[in-house]
Amino acid sequence: MLDLSNDGFLNASQIKERAKSVFTDKAGPSTSEKFTHIPTHKVIEDMEQLGWGVVDAKEVKARAKNSIGFQKHLVVFRNPDVVINGADGDEVFPQVLISNSNDGKNAFTFKCAIFRMVCENGLVVSTQDFADLKMRHMGYTFEALQEKIRGMIDKLPLTVESMNKMKQIQLSEEQIVDFAKKAISTRFTEEEVENVQIDFDKLLEPTRPEDKGNGLWEVFNRIQEKIIDGDFTYMSGAKIRKARKIKNFQQDVKINSELWELAESFI
Repeated sequence: MLDLSNDGFLNASQIKERAKSVFTDKAGPSTSEKFTHIPTHKVIEDMEQLGWGVVDAKEVKARAKNSIGFQKHLVVFRNPDVVINGADGDEVFPQVLISNSNDGKNAFTFKCAIFRMVCENGLVVSTQDFADLKMRHMGYTFEALQEKIRGMIDKLPLTVESMNKMKQIQLSEEQIVDFAKKAISTRFTEEEVENVQIDFDKLLEPTRPEDKGNGLWEVFNRIQEKIIDGDFTYMSGAKIRKARKIKNFQQDVKINSELWELAESFI
């Protein structure tokens, strides 16, 4: 699971402990001679010049020995000067998620995330405006990165607008259950959904006062947190199972993105 709650920047040693592949200076053995390799630590240095520090880093587990150090990884950035203060006490910190690999299979991929201080859970935004912004290794420059980040920040008001609309919308009991059922499909396959039983009343129980009520924003936040944290049980056959906490960063980003899109569909 991504750690978006860190309020301090990680240093190089701390980043290396979480994702050693960030500091790989050469391309993977499967790349061609034409491949231009830009190490992720170079992007980190450039992001620091723009005021963005690293708050988390993850890498996927290498499946083969020759892929160690070249696997896909993700770095999460935050800028302390970019914060959204809500009238209701919510503090939202926009973050930038950049994924990359050193094997030539992935371009730099950018996503925008928002971290909500009230409940310390991260929401990954994946709207039509933010989805899969990419930058190829070939032609990478500091100026191109600066333009990419500026473009994402310029679109943040659209995200805030969506958040504000969610806070204004009250859902009926039927809509709340419908939201919960659709949200579960982000964790289970279509076949699994048909074969598991879930107590949606417990799934919808708020864990904190801020998330009580039938508002779309509150319903979204409490379901999102429980699905990511694995804070729910389900019956499969005759067995009651505890859901597992999401630990793979790719699955974390995927589920968060799909939940955000689901919430927007209820606006």
